[in-house]
Parts: sequence; C-alpha cells; structure tokens
Amino acid sequence: MIRDFKAQIFCRETNLSKREIDTADPIWIERIDDFFRRTSQLPPDGDPTEYAAAFEAVYPQPRHRRQYIADAIAKGTPCFGHKVLASLMAAGKVDCIFTTNFDPLAEDAALAANALLPTANQRRPTVAAIDSADRATRCLDEADWPLIAKLHGDYQSIAIKNTGSELEQQDARMRHVLVEAGKRFGMLFVGYSGRDTSILKALNDVLAAPCPFPNGLYWVASSASRLLPAVTEFLDRAQTAGVGVSVIECTTFDELVAEIVKITDLPQVLYDHVMEGRPTPRLVPVQIPNAKARAFPVLRYSAILIQSMPTAARRIRLSQSTTSAEVREIFKAKGCRATAAALGRELAVFGRDQEILDALAPLGPSLAGTIDLDPVADSWAMGLLYDTLVRSLARQRPLIPRYRRSGHSLVVATPRDGDDPERTRRQQQTLSRMRDAYGTNLFGAVPKLGFPFQEGVHLKLEQFDGRWWCGFEPYTFVQLPRQDTPQTESAEDLVADQAPAEMGMQVEHRGDPAGDWRRERWAPRYNRNWASIIGAWAQLLTETGGTTRGAFGIEEGTGIDAVFKVSPITGYSRPSHHHAYFDRSK
Repeated sequence: MIRDFKAQIFCRETNLSKREIDTADPIWIERIDDFFRRTSQLPPDGDPTEYAAAFEAVYPQPRHRRQYIADAIAKGTPCFGHKVLASLMAAGKVDCIFTTNFDPLAEDAALAANALLPTANQRRPTVAAIDSADRATRCLDEADWPLIAKLHGDYQSIAIKNTGSELEQQDARMRHVLVEAGKRFGMLFVGYSGRDTSILKALNDVLAAPCPFPNGLYWVASSASRLLPAVTEFLDRAQTAGVGVSVIECTTFDELVAEIVKITDLPQVLYDHVMEGRPTPRLVPVQIPNAKARAFPVLRYSAILIQSMPTAARRIRLSQSTTSAEVREIFKAKGCRATAAALGRELAVFGRDQEILDALAPLGPSLAGTIDLDPVADSWAMGLLYDTLVRSLARQRPLIPRYRRSGHSLVVATPRDGDDPERTRRQQQTLSRMRDAYGTNLFGAVPKLGFPFQEGVHLKLEQFDGRWWCGFEPYTFVQLPRQDTPQTESAEDLVADQAPAEMGMQVEHRGDPAGDWRRERWAPRYNRNWASIIGAWAQLLTETGGTTRGAFGIEEGTGIDAVFKVSPITGYSRPSHHHAYFDRSK
C-alpha cells in the first residue's frame, strides 16, 4: 500500500501518468524513493508514521480510504496461513485473535473449517470490529470463545483506523478487551509492526497488572534487528516485569504455521483441509541413487560431524525466576566462565559449580543434580549446546567467538600490543595452512576505507539423518563504525556481523561500504581455492588441539563441562573410494 501511495503522489507531483511508470521496476522504485528523499513530503522510509501519512495524503476522506481497502480486499482469498489459523480455532487450539487487518479472510477461513466438522463440534467465531466492540466485551466477560477482534475495524466498518490521528486513540471498549486478554493469556504476535501508538500503549498498560501475559509473550518477525524502537522498549519492559519474552525470527506467516502444524494434533479432516492448500514446496524429496558410486563428481561439504556431545548439564535451582539474558549479564559482570539456559526458577548450566554459585548468589542458587538435554524437543537445550559448541571450538585456538541472535560465528584473533611473542609465534604457525589456503592475510585493513577486517566462519548446528553436524561458512567480517555504539565497548565487540543471514546464503546489508571490496576479494576464488579453504578450516576446528573438545577445560568433580567429539573429516556427498570412516560398522 505504501508503495502504491508513493507512486500516486509521485505521478501527481511530476505530472506523469501512472501508466508511464512500473512500480515493480527497481529503476522506477529508486527514482520514486529519491524523489521523496529530496522533497521530504513523507516521513523517511521505514518511519512508524510513514503508512498513515501516505494514506491520508492520497485519500484525505475516510470514505475514500474505506473504498480503497474494499477494492483491495475484493481481490484476496484465504492463504495457507489463514486456513491453518482457522483450523486451530475450530479445533479449540486458539481462543482469541486480535488483528489490525481489515479483511474478512480469517473469518471466511473459519467458516470453511467449521463446515467440515459435525455440527456439535463446530466452534464458529464471534467477529467484533471497533463499531461492534460490545460483542468482544461479552465474549471476554462470558469466556465465550473463539473471538476475532478487529482493532482497526473491518472493511465494512464506518470507523476504520488507518491514519495518524485515528491510530493515536484506540476505541475504549476494544482497548479494554485487548488489555484484559493480556492479563489472562499469553500472546503470540505475528507480522505486527507496532507502528500505531494506541495499541502499543494498551499492551504497555497490560504490564501494570500483577501477572501480565501469564503464559509468555512471543514476538515473531522476519529479523530481530528490524524491530522498531518502541517494540524493543515494550519487550524490555515486559521482561523486566517478569514476563517470559521470546523474539522468533521467521520469514513468512505460512512458514510459521507450517511448523506449528507439525507439532499440533489436528482432527484428520482439518489436517487434510489445510494440507490441500499448502504451497508447492520448492525442494521436493527425491529418491537417493543406490547405484555404485562413480568417480565424478564428489561434493565436499563445509560441515563436520559431531560424533558425540553433552547429554546432561548441571541443574541449579533459584529462589526467584530469571531469564537467560539476565544470567549471561551476571556471568559477564562477575567474570564467570559458564554458559546457562534459564527455565523459570531453574538453570541448565555448564561450568565450575562453585564459581557459578558465587556469581549467582543474589538469586539464591543451589545444586540440584543434573538435567537431561534433548535438543530436538527443547529449543533451550539446542541453544545451550549451540553456545557451548562455539565456545569449545574457539578454546585454545587463535579464534574469537561471536554470539549473535541471527547466528554465531568465529573470527581469526588478531595480535595485540603486549602479547607474549612466543604465543603470537605459535598462533601464526597454527594459522599457516589457513593463510596459504586464502592466499592473502587473514586480517588487516580494507584498502582506502581503513576498516579492520578478519576472516572467519558462520556456524550452524543441525541434525541430518539422525546425526548432528556443525556447518561452517567462510566469510570476511569487516569492523564498521557504529554511531550508536557506547564508547565503553571494546573493539572486539564491534566486529560487524554484516551477513549473519543463513548458512549457504550471504546477504550484503544495503549501504555496506565494504561490500564491493568483499565481493572482489571472493570472486576469483574458484573450486580449488574453496576446497583448500574448507580443508584448512576443518583442520583448524578439529585436528588442532584434538578432536575431543571441552568448552571450559574444568577438572573432574568441580562441575560439568560441555565436551564435544568432532570428526576430523568433513562430510561428502558420497565416497569416491572406500574409507573406514564411511563404514558405520567400523
């Protein structure tokens, strides 16, 4: 909608016909964006008020805005995500939906899902908009679920909220329902930007309750780094109020509900209904060839096999609830070498017991045996093992771990003033094969720009075919200055994670001044160079220092260490000739 509004204003101001421009053409998009940057007719790109300002600039009258929305909605049909959400409601898995959308797709999908069930089992939702908020109030008072509450109205409402002044003040009754629901339930926020201050104010009011969001607060976004400041502030306040807060990165709504369907027990008729509307997968499983391997080709993977990893961690009970982030801050402040995952009033921890107990003294800690780790079933266990694997791979190697929400990484350590010369010499010797594979220095300064850079790898822990693998993707990290970074942070904390994205896909940030240099640095490296670089990293991560690695190197009986055993050989698509390590019986 914003793109369409901008195009209409651009044509109006430049006396062009809309037929003369193509809003899907990157050249026209850049031309239109440049026009608004120069004229300042609208708030900057991405500003929370951009949508409301653009809408009102094109359609000043409310009735025209309603007509625009009605015309757009007429083209829509329920997608895979709508069908899953509606089926969850029909099956009694979801009680209440709040939406800022105007369309009727959620209720249309709910009617279709209920029609598949016996009459006695149907759960048809009550739909309430801002001009029929009394319905929502009744549902709340009588616990008459399910409810679909439209916070900005629907396309048939007289009052539709879509401009700045309208979004400032939420309807009092509908706002009351939202606040009261936040006091009773946990909430999952999907695809909501937090641009409108009225709803965000209502959500902040929930935090004043004695027990806000009792079942937790989950905020789903395409990238945690793109959350608006007002949303980040709300999540921080919620965490301070004792709410269990999680930010979940997920590309699309369809992708999210596809994962939910996998672990939800839906009636078979509803499951078949939603799977019929599932998008055609881009990756289709194929039959693995069982013919005898030929000499060519054999693909080498940038992944090493985790032959064994921790199955249990130390269990510590606390006198009060906490979060993993708070525990990390405590460990950092106390200089405690440990890694933990918080589970309310319990922690799963690796490290020295006494050192951990001393650091956590204000929380009333006590040892309570061990806790089993199941990374497949428990995301907290997966995160704990991921953190400790990165730490163990960096330990006693010339590498520095980098922990990011979007993915962890390792970078080559750079010499510092005052380092022991003998230690520096040993590190250079350890990195000699790596330096030969790259054919260039592993760290230095970007020419002409002067920004420090370090070679490194993005890491990812994944399970495939019943086995755990550590994938590693070589990447050149550039330290870019950040204006919003406090002066107290060290240079190590400023190694920019310019392409954390996902394994196998590196995305340059728009405006990255070192992007061209980085691409030119990697462009001439072909298969032979890549094979050498992958081999050098595999050797450094496994053979150097041994294939059995502890994250902390603690003495037996003083605590629980996170010990990983890794294979010194990377994965292959298939063997080119027989090796014992391909035979599982040996």
